[in-house]
Amino acid sequence: MSMKPANPVKKRDFFFTDWSVMSLRNRIAFYYTSATAVLIALMFTSIYFMVESVVYRQFDDEIRNQISAILSESHISAHDFKGFDNIKEIDNENNDNDNDNDIDSKKKKKVNVDTDFVQLVNKNGEIVNKSTNLSWCSLAFNPNESGATFFNSHFEGSMVRQAQIPLINSQGITEGYLIFAVPVKNAIIVLNDLRAIFLFSFPVIILTLFVLTRLIAGKSIRPIEKVIATAEKMSQTNLDQRIPLPYHHDELYRLSATMNALLDRMEDAFQREKDFTANASHELKTPLSIVKGTLEVLVRKPREREHYETRIQFCLKELNRMARLIDQLLMLARHESNKINPRIEMIALYPHLESVIERMRLSASAKGIAITVDHTENDRIAADTGMLEIIIENILSNAIKYSPSGSSISIVTERSANTLVCRITDQGIGIPEEKLLAIFERFYRVDESRNSGTGGFGLGLSIVKKLADLQQIKVSVSSKENRGTTFTLIFPDGVTKSS
Repeated sequence: MSMKPANPVKKRDFFFTDWSVMSLRNRIAFYYTSATAVLIALMFTSIYFMVESVVYRQFDDEIRNQISAILSESHISAHDFKGFDNIKEIDNENNDNDNDNDIDSKKKKKVNVDTDFVQLVNKNGEIVNKSTNLSWCSLAFNPNESGATFFNSHFEGSMVRQAQIPLINSQGITEGYLIFAVPVKNAIIVLNDLRAIFLFSFPVIILTLFVLTRLIAGKSIRPIEKVIATAEKMSQTNLDQRIPLPYHHDELYRLSATMNALLDRMEDAFQREKDFTANASHELKTPLSIVKGTLEVLVRKPREREHYETRIQFCLKELNRMARLIDQLLMLARHESNKINPRIEMIALYPHLESVIERMRLSASAKGIAITVDHTENDRIAADTGMLEIIIENILSNAIKYSPSGSSISIVTERSANTLVCRITDQGIGIPEEKLLAIFERFYRVDESRNSGTGGFGLGLSIVKKLADLQQIKVSVSSKENRGTTFTLIFPDGVTKSS
């Protein structure tokens, strides 16, 4: 059974997977060290070539001075060359006196490469004259260079720095070249030592830098590790845990503070959902239990028709309450999921006030409550018709529920700058000042005992607030216990007044 070769794509995926799980500390250290390694390598390379350039420039300056001295002593002009016949001897002060003309003895003699060398060649590169210390050897000649040039070459196993100077006659024709060489062994040793130092220190510096960077990065991202540790421990039972804030007010401090704010919102949202579920279950369970109990009593034995009708009407009333609760819950759910889009248009306020008052007139008349309206018929506002009536109806419904019999409710509209203000005031039992800010929360009730006979769910004002926010209507409340409550609606700047 043959084995299939491994898939190279999977190998690359595996490689990148391993790379992707590298810790943030190691990635920071690696990237920083890599970038620094490139910079250090460029810096070392630049320093080396700068030193090398300076060293060879000094040799070139020295060679120029030596060539000037040799040409002057030998009565030779590089730009007005009179010919090789006028030259008797070329030498320099470092040459030793060697009058031995025997070629074999010169070949046997070892050339001293620690001194300067001079050589004359014609335009074809043939040696015309040279310093006696060259013995049987000769300097390199570069026929491809017609002008003055400086270059390195090997001589007797050692490196020398050479200068090749053209000898030009009065007609501008090059008749030969003066070649001068100086040993650079000591300079090469220095450059080699410098290169060795750079090559040795480079990995040491990079390794040390990686270790230090990793330690610094680990210390710097410690708050992130605390964030991770806190998030890993987070659950529904301990949403109150928070991330310790770093000492320095830097980006990590902002990250920790932002995460804590996010946790605050999560805890608040979870608690609201928890309360919402518990309260909704309670509100639905109560009428279901009442209806169930009533029906169970009805089926135990035959009763008179009037009794059946009374009990059925009671059950229908409770079922209607459940239907209203479910409708309100659905409206809140749609708002939370951003599925409600208000249809804003310019409308007259008074007709909608009249429409709501007409629907509420029966319940108000049952308690002998009078509803008065002080308005200007031409007042127009920018709002959604359906949402506006729900807002007014919920406020009026609360006012009627909590107002004593024989009292009154007033609705007053007035213009302020470019806005329209609508105030709905009752003479009810009022709301304690410390509880005013909480009345717009879902299922919130100021006092359970005051709701026992009203059939309220604690959702009406929550719906008012949310629908008002959708239309950019500002809603506020002021109240005094046993004296009444005033709800104020401030409509946005889209208010106009018809002529």
